[in-house]
Amino acid sequence: MKSNGASPSIALPLLALSLFFFSLAVSDPRITEAGLICEESTWIVAGNVVSDLIATMNELSDSVAAQRWWKYSLASPPPAVYGLIQCHGDLTETECLLCFTESWIRIAPCLPNFGRLYLDGCFVRYGSYDFYNETVDPTHDMLKCSSHLTVPAGRVAEFSDRVDRVLRNVSTSAVRNKGFAVAGEDGVGGVAGAYALAQCWSTLDADGCRVCLENATSMARSCAPGEEARAMNAGCFLRYSTTKFYDVPHTGGSSRVRITIAIISSATTATSLVLIGAYIGYKKYSKKKQMQNDLMQLRASKSKFSLYFKYKTLEKATDFFDDSRKLGQGGGGSVYKGILPDGKVVAVKRLVFNTCQWADDFFNEVNLISGIRHKNLMRILGCSIEGPESLLVYEYLPKRSLDLVLFVNDATLVLTWEERLHIIIGTAEGLTYLHGGCGVKIIHRDIKTSNILLDENLTAKISDFGLARCIALDKSHLSTGIAGTLGYMAPEYLMRGQLTEKADVYAFGMLVLEILSGRKNSVYTRGSSSVLQSVWKHYKSNNLAACIDPALQGKFPILEASNVLQISLLCTQACMELRPPMSGVVEMLHDKNCVVPQPSQPPFVNASLYMNTWLLNQLTASEVSFSLIGSPLPALLC
Repeated sequence: MKSNGASPSIALPLLALSLFFFSLAVSDPRITEAGLICEESTWIVAGNVVSDLIATMNELSDSVAAQRWWKYSLASPPPAVYGLIQCHGDLTETECLLCFTESWIRIAPCLPNFGRLYLDGCFVRYGSYDFYNETVDPTHDMLKCSSHLTVPAGRVAEFSDRVDRVLRNVSTSAVRNKGFAVAGEDGVGGVAGAYALAQCWSTLDADGCRVCLENATSMARSCAPGEEARAMNAGCFLRYSTTKFYDVPHTGGSSRVRITIAIISSATTATSLVLIGAYIGYKKYSKKKQMQNDLMQLRASKSKFSLYFKYKTLEKATDFFDDSRKLGQGGGGSVYKGILPDGKVVAVKRLVFNTCQWADDFFNEVNLISGIRHKNLMRILGCSIEGPESLLVYEYLPKRSLDLVLFVNDATLVLTWEERLHIIIGTAEGLTYLHGGCGVKIIHRDIKTSNILLDENLTAKISDFGLARCIALDKSHLSTGIAGTLGYMAPEYLMRGQLTEKADVYAFGMLVLEILSGRKNSVYTRGSSSVLQSVWKHYKSNNLAACIDPALQGKFPILEASNVLQISLLCTQACMELRPPMSGVVEMLHDKNCVVPQPSQPPFVNASLYMNTWLLNQLTASEVSFSLIGSPLPALLC
């Protein structure tokens, strides 16, 4: 259902009026949230897929509500996306439509990751594989029990038996009744009654429904004598309560509310449409107001830039984003070489956000980084926010990114030992500045070879601050969602979401290993040891020099090279407290007479089998960033 186009000034009155009539006209659509899972997947939903999915579901909302369920799949472009919406069988068409509308609002915070949402009246899920016949999922299935007891101490067994009978009855009936049933026993002698609802998703056959509900019954009965339980499986929903929370379907004369609906059905339909339109309009209005505030903040920051560009100027400078001008492609967008009217050469980043919610990276780059200056940080020159898409303008670096120098087979440039050390020291000094030298503590979160750019003197420039986070100097860490690139992520951050500057130290250690060995970290590749494993083994055998890139043909100082490799092992230790701060790393790199401390065993040497198994189950590419990947679309003006 599309918005009715109500203006913000009348949306709230319409909503209030609609809610008044709604309370008279329809029963409860049960939009209480029972469970929400935002899946931490290495795949993410591409922006154009989200747009297509929401647009399609909006168009089909009436027919979806009429048939109570709907499924959706899109196999191309990868990753594939599969969607499912299911209303419980006792909801009316209007109630289903309202629950359906609310579910999309509630699950939106999961984007761009996949997710599933259980409301008390409906279910929505979208994922990266065909889950339609999935019955149980031990990783994500949920059970919620009420700890409140309404049963006298001496009657617990009696109530538990009642719950057990009702659950078995409703599950058996649902399997025979196309996946839905309600059942109950009224209270007797001071012992509360028990009422239950079972709903299998319509994509399951009878056998799948039975398997799912048997599992859910076993889960839910363990909550007795609690007054309520919800078992939420991949293929079904099962709930019991001491309160009769459901409506018996197709019993038009049993409820005063149903009689009201029968009498004024046409008015109800019209009112419901107004309600949904107003509700969606209000949500869009709230989001628009937030974006207007963000946009005002961004425009107020234009004074930080040496230049503020018109979109057309940058479009012409890049020859209309011609492929021949493309310098690279990253998680945040494509970068193009641009030549301004005065002949100045710049790099133009074409962002790929496609909803206002995902513009955080842009604001990070503008507000967090534009005010700081360091010789080893990529400089932002300006931006454009008033065209069909958002653009950032950087200084142009002719040598491009470090990964293109190190890992491209036909690369003409082979870095000498001195050049590699120069790049390592420059990166370390840039990180030291970020971690406190600029007056605040900025954690980059995505240090890797593709985010280290090189100028004509091979000076390292840290780039792409879209994922950066700022922490107060007196704070030890920040708890946040996982973002970055697998293979460079510190174990405490990957496993617990605990973000400190030591996460950047870990990534820097991995970066040094790659620079000196000339090998890309192969943590994802079955049957091949990672760079970290290989260097650790040579360290244990006192032969670190064997790890140095063969392309150097032995032209490097063995002791100095071994010391730098040992510093990288210190940076990649499992315990973050054992990793040195970046300021200490800089000191060790500059002092050739420094005695480098002995590292303990680094992470993922013993855990590599776990890492490979986990990643191979989820990845089909050798490197996947958690950064947003998609097509260039309008970013800030929604």
